[in-house]
Amino acid sequence: MIYKKFQDLKLSNLGLGTMRLPNKGINGDTPIDEEETAKMVEYAINKGINYFDTAWGYHNGESELVMGKVLKKYPRESFYLATKFPGYDVSNMDKVEEIFEKQLEKCQVDYFDFYLFHNIYERNVDPYLDEKYGILEYLLKQKEKGRIKHLGFSVHGSLDVMKKFLEAYGKYMEFGQI
Repeated sequence: MIYKKFQDLKLSNLGLGTMRLPNKGINGDTPIDEEETAKMVEYAINKGINYFDTAWGYHNGESELVMGKVLKKYPRESFYLATKFPGYDVSNMDKVEEIFEKQLEKCQVDYFDFYLFHNIYERNVDPYLDEKYGILEYLLKQKEKGRIKHLGFSVHGSLDVMKKFLEAYGKYMEFGQI
């Protein structure tokens, strides 16, 4: 495996995304096939992959839950786990604490190595930046407590949207997924 240095970490050049896990459902929907997912994760780990990426909305919320179960058998320090705040649904903006706590529970971890403002685009950039929701403030507090090791963002919007977000929050972002 090829590894790249990110700050003080040695990350595998390839990560395992969990948006499309093996499933027993129709049209790629849940239920996730946990046995096949466990085999896939074991294979990835045996080949040197140490970065696993999930999110609140993947597989209708089941991805974090299954990845928590599957990764539990490995020492926590042997992998890096990323998940994301589901801002693609603007009705979630006032639920950052509730969602974050539930994500820790579902993933069966005490902290996330990487946590992202998810899917920044034209419809949600203003709510993300609206201080009344306290999203950035809450996530920065979790970072101070060690419950988030690295804070970043993913963007699916235009260059103007990304610039707007970064002008406001860029000094707090350690990485971006574009």
